Amino acid sequence: MTEIEWWEYDDAAELADAIAGDIQFVIESAIDARGSAVVALAGGKTPFPAYQKLAAAKLDWKRVTIVPGDERIVPLGDPLSNVTQLGKLFIPKGARVIPIVPQANADYKSAGRSADALMQDLHWPLDLCLLGMGGDGHTASIFPGPDFDEALNGPKERRMLGVMPDPLPPEAPVARVTLSRQGIVTARALMIALTGDDKRRVLEQAIEQGPSSPYPIGRVLADAELPVDIHWAP
Repeated sequence: MTEIEWWEYDDAAELADAIAGDIQFVIESAIDARGSAVVALAGGKTPFPAYQKLAAAKLDWKRVTIVPGDERIVPLGDPLSNVTQLGKLFIPKGARVIPIVPQANADYKSAGRSADALMQDLHWPLDLCLLGMGGDGHTASIFPGPDFDEALNGPKERRMLGVMPDPLPPEAPVARVTLSRQGIVTARALMIALTGDDKRRVLEQAIEQGPSSPYPIGRVLADAELPVDIHWAP
């Protein structure tokens, strides 16, 4: 049974403060222990205020590598690009921000293999993986579709892969590259950030359902061996 701890906050500002503080602690601990830190950060609107606060922290940023936990297969600079938003915040601080999709690629499987090769060159496991969750229960870019089983149950050495959600999300109807379940649950620290009662209900249900859950987040977390911290605000 996965060990879950819920952290509840009064509002989004308090949530952002807490997430930023926890990420900073993980980064500092990794640098103290090993001399560097590698973290995967979620895209989306919910964690972005936390990233803004984190970027203001006094850290040895040159020792920090940041990767997006998932990425849309779009050109760098595209509004849908997660790494573009992360880069704007953290590259000026001196952090290494890795574009896992350096250019648009019509072959999403090939894009996934390229991203996985980049991950193989990093110190592993991740020091931290921060996940978000959609209202449909997807996390990172692990969606229902033709690549769903591969994302959940692919080779243990595969850290990232290309996926084609089915149906495509209307707000971003493109193929993706995502961390695999194995890449997520082997992280040294795993956190989830979400807001709203509806998403909380979905997540609670998914956790209760475990490996039989129809929600991707439930399948990802099922039997995860590391504790999971869930940060939630209304």
